[in-house]
Amino acid sequence: MEIRRAHLGDERAIAEVHVRTWQAAYRGQVPDAVLDGLSVERRASSWLQIISESTTPANSTFVLEDRGEVCGFAHVMASRDEDANEKVGELTAIYVAPELWGSGGGRLLLERALAALLEAGFSEATLWVLDTNVRGRRFYESASWTPDGAVKVDKRDGFELREFRYRRLLQ
Repeated sequence: MEIRRAHLGDERAIAEVHVRTWQAAYRGQVPDAVLDGLSVERRASSWLQIISESTTPANSTFVLEDRGEVCGFAHVMASRDEDANEKVGELTAIYVAPELWGSGGGRLLLERALAALLEAGFSEATLWVLDTNVRGRRFYESASWTPDGAVKVDKRDGFELREFRYRRLLQ
């Protein structure tokens, strides 16, 4: 497995991993109708925009490849939180295809993403994770992330997503 910067042309592969991973990871946490209605095309359009803006360490998208195929991705940028200062970066997304869970690919992506934030001059990083995402929370906690007490609730399409913010120092 290898990590590289995402480039234009990766958006569809990233979107496919994004949709498949949401459908596998969040089944039972997000309504089935929402998961079944996820669109690779809509996600690809969003990822095209994100990748086109990912040109510096402070705003970077990385892909995990296995045998030349995109099987995971991560994105980092300056924190979007209102209470953050200029030294706080954010891991906005990290996903690995379900068939590679437990393979070490997520750890490789996380290390590369955090290195980019450190290179950009951030001293701390945050991320948001669903409160019900036990697998994700265990993954972050094993990498020295801790909940900082912040909670947000995203209300959409008749259901709520409750997220906890995790934080860690960059070294």
